[in-house]
Amino acid sequence: MNDTKGFRISAFADEYARDFDEQLKGMNELGIKYIEIRKCDGRGIEQHTEAETKVLAKKLSDRGIGLSAVGSPIGKIQITDDFDSHLELLKHVCEQAHILGTDRIRMFSFYLPKDGDRKENLKKYRSEVLEKMNAMIETAEREKLRLCCENELRLYGEQPEECLDIAETFGDRLGFVFDHANFILSGAEAYPRAFGMLKERITYMHIKDALGAGEIVPAGRGEGRIAETLSEIKNKEGFFLTIEPHLKVFDGLVSLSGENSGLVKNRYATSAEAFRAARDGLYSCIAAI
Repeated sequence: MNDTKGFRISAFADEYARDFDEQLKGMNELGIKYIEIRKCDGRGIEQHTEAETKVLAKKLSDRGIGLSAVGSPIGKIQITDDFDSHLELLKHVCEQAHILGTDRIRMFSFYLPKDGDRKENLKKYRSEVLEKMNAMIETAEREKLRLCCENELRLYGEQPEECLDIAETFGDRLGFVFDHANFILSGAEAYPRAFGMLKERITYMHIKDALGAGEIVPAGRGEGRIAETLSEIKNKEGFFLTIEPHLKVFDGLVSLSGENSGLVKNRYATSAEAFRAARDGLYSCIAAI
C-alpha cells in the first residue's frame, strides 16, 4: 500500500463505471476508501429520491467506503436561470448529505452569459452571483452543512482573482475546492500563482493535471506542479484529495461538463486502466514530497 502521508484519498467513482455497485467494487479493488458521490446508475446524485439515497448509503457502508463530499451540480446553471427551483434542489441535496453522512457539498458559481465581454459580465453580474451564493450558503448553514465552491471553466469563479473575490466575500462560511487542471485549462497558472492566492482558503482538492494546449493528463505529467502544491498543505492529516481522472470518456460526461467535455480524450482503453493511471499519478506526487 502506498504511503499517503496523512492525506485521505477519495475519487469520483462514476468515472469507473455507470453501475453504482461496480463503482464501489472498483474502488475496493483500487484500495480507495472514500468517494465524492456524483453519478449513480446513470443519474446525478441530486436526481435520487430520499429512499434511493438511503439504499446508496447502505451500499457504501456494506463496502466499507466513506464519503468525502456530495459532488453536486449546485450552482452549475446560468446566472439568468430560475433560482427558486435551484434553491429547492439544494434543500434536497442537503437532506441527502445527512443521509449519506457527510457535511460537505461541492458547488459552483454560475455560468455567465456567453455574449458580451467577459470582464464586463463579471462586473455586471458580480452582485447577483454573490447574492445567490449567499442564499445557498444560508440554506446549507441552517442544516449545519458546508458548501465548497470549485473553480471551473466558464463560470464566474474561473480565474484565481475571481475565486479569491468569492473566498474573501464569504470567509469561513464557504469552503473552496482547488482543481489544478481547471485553472490550467482556463489559461491560469495553477502553481504557484493560483495556489499562492488561495492556499489559506482551500478545503480539499480535486486531482487532475493538464497541459496548456488543452489536454488532461495524470497527476504529475502536466503543468500543475501537484507535488509542490501538496508539499505546501499545512494540515495534511485528513486532508482529502479526490481523484478525478478525466482520462477516458465516461457515461454522463457531456451532462457534467457540457462544451468542456471535448477536453477529455480516450487515453486508456478501459476505465479501470484510466483510474489506475490517475491513482498512480497521485501516489507518485505524494511520494515526491
